[in-house]
Amino acid sequence: MEASIESSGRDSISDAFVKASDTDVQDITCIDKKSFTCDVCGKEYSQKHNLLRHLRSHTNEKPYSCDICNKKFSEKCHLKEHYHKHTNEKPFSCETCGKKFSRTNDLKVHYRTHTKEKPFSCDTCGKKFAHKIRLTIHIRSHTNEKPFSCDTCGKAFSDKTNLKQHFLSHTNEKFYSCNTCGREFYRTCDLNRHFRTHTNDKPFSCNICGKKFSYKSSLKIHIHVHTSKKPFACDTCGKEFSQESSLKPHFLTHTNEKFYSCNTCGKEFSRKSNLNRHFHIHKN
Repeated sequence: MEASIESSGRDSISDAFVKASDTDVQDITCIDKKSFTCDVCGKEYSQKHNLLRHLRSHTNEKPYSCDICNKKFSEKCHLKEHYHKHTNEKPFSCETCGKKFSRTNDLKVHYRTHTKEKPFSCDTCGKKFAHKIRLTIHIRSHTNEKPFSCDTCGKAFSDKTNLKQHFLSHTNEKFYSCNTCGREFYRTCDLNRHFRTHTNDKPFSCNICGKKFSYKSSLKIHIHVHTSKKPFACDTCGKEFSQESSLKPHFLTHTNEKFYSCNTCGKEFSRKSNLNRHFHIHKN
């Protein structure tokens, strides 16, 4: 399929760089006959046209558009690879496992599943990631930035994917179901977590004692056993807890609220564990 490539009106930025003389172009500095550097970030190139392509990363210029879906790209090669999605072509294959991809970048990222390479690291905590987008999302956990908000309820998210899956809670659509018990979920991650209740899989282990857990959140709570850290404190009396789940029922002792009631006799309890113990009275 021969694709036509449209150049948008924003081409003027690049044209200005090409046509202007060396004294007129402020964003390009010629260091020597074979070296050009970007005044914005300092990156160097041996050829002028490569620098011009790079400058689009700062100007966000995307002069190449797909004539099928109108998606725009900053580089011509990216547009060509994009067309493979429409033609369902996958010309790039992994030498290790044979899996095929429509884009070279997807193949490059896939290779990291074999090499376990994580080239992107967080400057704050040092955590490493195989994908740049995962690092971007992770950084928001430090900045508490949540740029994606729900139009229905206003709840904000750091990840666009989480927003999309949250929106299903308003439409009551559940696309993911368990093959074992049929239970349905809004998100694939919730389905994967649930599936461990059938397989008893425990992929998260403690580096100190080796104890294993089905959920990452459970491991994080367990670590407090070794550090004696109690990050959850009661605002009323100051009592500290290592688990948030222990703080919530404790708080009810101050409010005298009792959310759990016995279906047999109607007696109410502030803690679910107390209700479960109470059930034995009726069983015996």
